[in-house]
Amino acid sequence: MNSTKLIIGFQVCLSLILHAGLYGQDLKELAAIPLNGEKLSLDGKVDEGFWLNMPASGGFRMQEPIEGGTATEKTEIRIAYDEKNIYISAILYDSEPSGIKAFQRRRDASLRTDDRFMWIMDTFLDRRRAYFFEINPRALRGDGLLATGQGGGGGRWGLNKDWDGIWNAWTHIGDFGWSAEIRIPFQTLNFDPETDTWGINFQRTVRRKNEELLWTGHKRNQGIFRPQNAGNLTGLKDLSQGIGLEVIPYAIGDASRSYDEDNDIYEKDHTVDGGFDINYNITPSLRASFTYNTDFAQTEVDDRRINLTRFPLRFPEKRDFFLEGSSILQFAPSSGVDPYFSRRIGLVGGVPIPISYGGRVLGNVGDNNIAVIHVRTSKQDSINAEDFTVARYRRNFGKESSVGFVYTRRSTEEGESLADPIQDRHTMGVDLSLNTSQFLGSNVAQFSAFFITHNPAYLNEDSTSILDRSTRGIRLNFPNKPWGGWVSYREFGDYYDPAVGFNRRNNFRRLQPGISYAPLFEKSNVIREIEWSIYFEHLMSLENKLLTQNLRLKLAEIRFESGERFEFEVSRNFEFLDEDFDILRDESVIVSPGNYVNWQYEVSASTASFRKVSAWLSYEAGGFWTGNIKETQLRLTLRPIPGINLSGEYTHNKVTAGHSGFETNLVQVDLGFDLTPDLSFSSNIQFDDVSDIIGTNSRMRWIITPGTDVFLVYNHNWQNSSERSAYTLTQGVALKAVYTHRF
Repeated sequence: MNSTKLIIGFQVCLSLILHAGLYGQDLKELAAIPLNGEKLSLDGKVDEGFWLNMPASGGFRMQEPIEGGTATEKTEIRIAYDEKNIYISAILYDSEPSGIKAFQRRRDASLRTDDRFMWIMDTFLDRRRAYFFEINPRALRGDGLLATGQGGGGGRWGLNKDWDGIWNAWTHIGDFGWSAEIRIPFQTLNFDPETDTWGINFQRTVRRKNEELLWTGHKRNQGIFRPQNAGNLTGLKDLSQGIGLEVIPYAIGDASRSYDEDNDIYEKDHTVDGGFDINYNITPSLRASFTYNTDFAQTEVDDRRINLTRFPLRFPEKRDFFLEGSSILQFAPSSGVDPYFSRRIGLVGGVPIPISYGGRVLGNVGDNNIAVIHVRTSKQDSINAEDFTVARYRRNFGKESSVGFVYTRRSTEEGESLADPIQDRHTMGVDLSLNTSQFLGSNVAQFSAFFITHNPAYLNEDSTSILDRSTRGIRLNFPNKPWGGWVSYREFGDYYDPAVGFNRRNNFRRLQPGISYAPLFEKSNVIREIEWSIYFEHLMSLENKLLTQNLRLKLAEIRFESGERFEFEVSRNFEFLDEDFDILRDESVIVSPGNYVNWQYEVSASTASFRKVSAWLSYEAGGFWTGNIKETQLRLTLRPIPGINLSGEYTHNKVTAGHSGFETNLVQVDLGFDLTPDLSFSSNIQFDDVSDIIGTNSRMRWIITPGTDVFLVYNHNWQNSSERSAYTLTQGVALKAVYTHRF
């Protein structure tokens, strides 16, 4: 397709978005009542006269199984506040309290297994981002940062649950159902002090019925994860964050040993160290932070994956310092570009590099979103000290649209030690997002465009063209149900390589359309939803040579009323290979250059997640380069009693390629023993026969009070060898205490 015609087509669609309807449905409102000196006994029982004399808000409606249907169970919400905290009480009536599901106790555990109560707070009332919170009937707390963007309507696309706020919840289960009382300090939240109104929404899940209930925004292209569809919380006045100062010191002691293969000895080390973070609210909506001698010992290890592709894998960020402000730092969501990828800071090949200090400013000034981060890493072995700077600015306009700019700098001390020597490397990008939730009625329509480039000094001297060192693209999205679809076009220059970003592939232009149809079967007692979809990818070199072409047909994804699922998919793949591909990176299986066309199919099935024993099985088979591949994945989870979750996953690949072949095995075991929502023990065990490394990551977390934590972490890696029995490769234990003091 001619790119000029494509751009004209996008301009027509863009015009339709900009001229979409301007009026939506009336906003639902809930008034927050000041406590005025009243004392609340926070025990989860909503029985104080203050609560009971306050009018409750309810009127929840189904999102599923019947869109817009009347809730089968009643829910009542009340909100109060004093100078320092906001309080939420919820009574979740249940006609069958013995059927309440509540397996989980660990903070931030997935609640797909449990009854749950979720809510969001859009504290800037900009309908673009929010704080997310959730609890279950056993007072498990989960939270995250929510950012809207080019994601599916009502989906979890923009939710980052690795953020931990300081707040608390108490619950009670009785013959009426279950109830909750929640306290969130204003110091935990950034907000606009000039307004007495926040955006707010609530969602309740009745798990045994698979019933999803919304306070507002109940349509399937809306939901809890879209602040655009939230209601209003009114009456918030004279809120205080104190002087806005937060000091978080930590102390850590650790001991480790590692095997030196050259000398056949173990090298031992032990340290006692400490550091601190300081946060200061310049205004209630703008926060400055400083971190010294930053440590991430408590961070969970990455899930292990076997890479059978030609391109690098992207792993998610899990470190607290880099998670706050992630909603502002997102760039061109859903476009597959990362000019800023925080794991390029303080991590090399997954190995931590010490962070000497760092600072950041995050927040809002009116319609302006601002994020500035600077981090200094220390010299470690052959890796020199580096400075990283990231700046992000985004200007909101209209109801849901924005335009933004991103800048990154990476400066390496004595840069000649780099493979591509350069002292300073700069990346710059701009992105535009035009969104509406009222396209041709109440449909969501989204348009985005982006452009990123960087300085050419460290590239091939002959590559001075800005097109060679840039990426650019546009995307039109229609994330609705039952009909949904999208089309995107993007180009990546031959030498595009952002120094603080992530990039999988260069030198291509790609057209990628897709369409889906997913109706609800509201009158069926067996089937909840069936989804059919078509996905197409056409990827050419910048010289218009076909490199990759994918056609994926989802013939059926069936969700049953019981919670079970079944999916069947067929795909066709074309690949042009211009050089040898070493599949296992050990020269054992080489694919020669040429054109390759293969068909594959995949079938998967899963049981309902709320069962005490649940399982998921997937089988994929078909052509793979010069031969075939068969992949089997099995996940089994046991939940004998609340607080104990035992799961295991096994992945097996059998590959033939020409006259050779191989098999791979990956085993992952997760053991969770959660005594209370504040005391948990977990162990993650992983093994794959490509690296032949057995690894364990065991953690204890004790939340003494919200913001004061003790972590005990034990890591042990064994090398499995055909020449000798398994031996310890690395071993370490760390004890860390973190304390938060607010002024």
